[in-house]
Amino acid sequence: MITTCAIGATILQSLDQTIANVAMPYMQGSFSASFDEITWILTSYITAAAIMTAPVGWLAVRFGRKPLYVGCIIGFTVASMLCGAAQSLTQIVGFRLLQGMFSAALVPLSQATLLDIYPAHRRGFAMAVWGMGVMIGPIMGPTVGGFLTEHYNWRYVFYINLPFGVLAAGGLMVFMPHTFGVNRLRFDWLGFAVLSAGIGGLQLMLDRGQELDWFYSTEIIVEAVLAGLGIYLFLIHMMSARQPLIRPILFRDRNFSLGLVMMFAVGTLLVSSLALMTPWLQGLSNYPVETAGLVMAPRGLGNLAMIMLAGRLSSRMDPRYLVGAGILMICASFYVMTGWTPDVSQWDIIVTIMLQGGGMGLFFTPLQVLSFATLPAEMRTEGAALFSLLRNIGAAIGVSVTSTMLARNAQALHEIIGAQVNPFNRALAAIGMWNPMTGHGAAILDQEVNRQAQIIAYADDYVMLICTTLPIVLLLFMMRRPRHVAAADMEPVE
Repeated sequence: MITTCAIGATILQSLDQTIANVAMPYMQGSFSASFDEITWILTSYITAAAIMTAPVGWLAVRFGRKPLYVGCIIGFTVASMLCGAAQSLTQIVGFRLLQGMFSAALVPLSQATLLDIYPAHRRGFAMAVWGMGVMIGPIMGPTVGGFLTEHYNWRYVFYINLPFGVLAAGGLMVFMPHTFGVNRLRFDWLGFAVLSAGIGGLQLMLDRGQELDWFYSTEIIVEAVLAGLGIYLFLIHMMSARQPLIRPILFRDRNFSLGLVMMFAVGTLLVSSLALMTPWLQGLSNYPVETAGLVMAPRGLGNLAMIMLAGRLSSRMDPRYLVGAGILMICASFYVMTGWTPDVSQWDIIVTIMLQGGGMGLFFTPLQVLSFATLPAEMRTEGAALFSLLRNIGAAIGVSVTSTMLARNAQALHEIIGAQVNPFNRALAAIGMWNPMTGHGAAILDQEVNRQAQIIAYADDYVMLICTTLPIVLLLFMMRRPRHVAAADMEPVE
């Protein structure tokens, strides 16, 4: 029952990252907002969640894991209801900030709880089940959000959280063992302040950079300086303070530190690969929205199948082999996608993205087992919060970089290809429809040049993702294979 409730809480958080995206145009109409204004509904949630992830470990020790866990689920559910009932843009942005603050603890507390209630030889299965919750949310989000918005109202995108939130909170209150906090534990306000400034500045810079033309904008320069200064001051403070927000001792564990690097690297493609795939299907291949969703569904099926397989194999073989195989499968799928054109068959698309989803599933669960195998039990909540933070930051950077590269490369390639198009090119003049000497022919020709430029730009993005992901295979040689954990380490944390 604890596992079921923890997975429900995980799905709540991961689902809400993407479920509101498809309802944005309807919210924009309801609040009479501009495109720039309506994006704050997404930005406020992501920024608040990123900032509040870091102190989750301290809050769990100070107030106890169970009270914090249940309180965050209740707060998240209430904030969701307020978002659905919002009557103005200011209200919904404020309520989304509140929702993001409560959501930050749900994923790391779910992970830490499952690591504690399962014995060492069953943690692979526990991380597989938990990984399903993390991965199902972003996959289901656009589909569920589109259905609710189309057949009911955009407000039901938030109201759907009510039954799941009530069941998860009620189940944990009944079945989860009670934990007590430490009353005299001091909070690192200085560390939290500089880290919040750094993460907030980074998130805002990534969200608004492409729209404001990056460092040609004064706002982006200010946010970049704030991000760099905040993170730098936090690192200095963490190494010198007596009771820092994140204890440096965490990074002495080799497996955990290397796992953080690998999670950050793969985090850059978890969301960006979906963000690239959707416009490719709808924009270049002219798939209808419903068909595009169905074509992308096998990615989730491959993911779920491999997560369950990896959960069983993690306790029977060296997890490093599974992680390595997952990375190679992901890179192989991107390599195939570099050769895609809009004429690629639907079957080829399904097989490739199924391979990609399977690789992510094979990577995710064994990495959790490897990273937390040698970490002391009292540090698991703090470690899980760090994993969640690095994954979210990696996802934000990945989406920002891939979208920027796609836009800039498409523009540059349009100029390169267009340079070969001129009235003196007889090959073009021979094709009446593409004749640049006529207005209609020039317009059609420009459209085709833009299409070819986008095809190459997408391929360049996939090459960049391969170059980001493949080198982390080398880190596996530095990680230790997990051994049987002592009985004391398998007991739940009080």
